[in-house]
Amino acid sequence: MKIAIKSTIALMALVLTSSFVNAQSMSKKFKTIKVEIKINAPAEQVWEAMVEDYGEISNFSPYIYTSDYINGSVKGVEGATRKCSFNEKGSRWTHERIAEIDKANMTMRNIVIDAQKFPLNMDNSQAYYTVRDNGDGTSTAGYEFQYRTKPAFMGGFVKGQFKKQLGGTLVGLKHYIETGEIVRAGNGKYDEIKDKYPKATVIKTK
Repeated sequence: MKIAIKSTIALMALVLTSSFVNAQSMSKKFKTIKVEIKINAPAEQVWEAMVEDYGEISNFSPYIYTSDYINGSVKGVEGATRKCSFNEKGSRWTHERIAEIDKANMTMRNIVIDAQKFPLNMDNSQAYYTVRDNGDGTSTAGYEFQYRTKPAFMGGFVKGQFKKQLGGTLVGLKHYIETGEIVRAGNGKYDEIKDKYPKATVIKTK
């Protein structure tokens, strides 16, 4: 009986902790960056790389050394989680989760549920991944990052870096999809190809 009670309490604690960590209130003022890039590939192919291969973001992000599914996730569906390492030692990382997917409109909401060495307010930070079919065999991929830093005053200082990383990741995605070559941190590919493509278009920053 004692074991059963302890197990129940442990399970309740896990559920409550998980609910708290994964909740995104977005109740406080946050900053927004939105960038887009045109890709010479069908929308379905871009959606597959960005969302369905959720754990493989290191295939095209020049800022991520490794990325892997975690917590039993095996594909990009609602609730899937991944770990992204932003330095070679793996000491700077994020744990992220797909919070919502609208496949019909090719929109996905991604949240950071835990991070090491990132000044983010987890309860007020989220990103939208979007893919738009241009009707001519090409598509437009976009990221909209809504964030609040902790401490809050750092928001303006890191905006330029976040904008650079979002844009660079879209350039890496374009190259990866159009050529099949992996663009990840540490392999030197981004420095080699970044000037061959137009920069991502900044749609909104505030």
